[in-house]
Amino acid sequence: MQLFPGNGYAVPLNPEIEVFISGMAEKHHFNPSELRRIFSQVKPQPEVLRAISAPATALPWSEYRVLFINPTRIADGVKFWDENAESLSRARQQYGVSEEIIVATIGVETRYGRNTGTHRVLDALTTLAFDYTKRASFFRRELEQFLLLTREEGIDPLTIKGSYAGAMGIPQFIPSVYRRYAVDFDGDGKLNLWESPADAIGSIANYLKVYGWKPDEPVAVGAQVSGDEFRELLLQDIKPHVQVAELQKIGVIPVQEIPGDNLVSLFALGEGDEARYWLALNNFYVITRYNRSNYYAMSVYELGRAIREVRETRSAAK
Repeated sequence: MQLFPGNGYAVPLNPEIEVFISGMAEKHHFNPSELRRIFSQVKPQPEVLRAISAPATALPWSEYRVLFINPTRIADGVKFWDENAESLSRARQQYGVSEEIIVATIGVETRYGRNTGTHRVLDALTTLAFDYTKRASFFRRELEQFLLLTREEGIDPLTIKGSYAGAMGIPQFIPSVYRRYAVDFDGDGKLNLWESPADAIGSIANYLKVYGWKPDEPVAVGAQVSGDEFRELLLQDIKPHVQVAELQKIGVIPVQEIPGDNLVSLFALGEGDEARYWLALNNFYVITRYNRSNYYAMSVYELGRAIREVRETRSAAK
């Protein structure tokens, strides 16, 4: 159905929105009149529908990679780490997540907080909830969570901006993730992922820990392959499920030594002769819980390694 039959919402509101409002009033005791006032100011966002239909991960790996693994983003990551070293160290101690992974996540997501999104979140989520049939139920739940979040935090829902998919703040948390995993890491009594790097750092670390991050364990290891038996593994889930020793029997050999009883999964980046093969360990899988893309997880991993290398080289030279 078309959410916006004319220039903005019709009066009365679209029947599906009225049903949503009734549900919010019944489940969460929202004032229906206040919600109608809010939704009457929502503006259509056709560009949101275009953007969600053409994500960056549709690019070839070589083109996707250079968006994030480049000198500028590495240098900015070093600067961000320097400026937030205390919070990053504390997050590693409390949650076990290494500093470079937290820094690189923020670097990939928002260029270290400089690009948190220009779409009004209420507009984006409403568009996706009622005019993106492919995932309408998911975005209706996120719209529900967004309204709960803004009520809890005392924020006007018409003022919050974020990504085309409704992700918010420095770490780009969607509303349900914000409500579940955000932490007040700077101790000021507020959850503020828009303006507090410390809150963003602690919240990312908390999220990754809850999803199973294992301190001081590897993320991914390159692999050499031979024969054809390995190809079936490329079609399987990225969650580690096969022992390294079993892979070696079918011609998949890690380029660095890891215990044979470690569980891994096999994936490839690039196409044809340009393909490079990798073994994903538990921590790689955990990164994909943040964004379910191998491209994304590898970009976070490689950017983090590059940032740490620059800092270590600088320290060694002193």
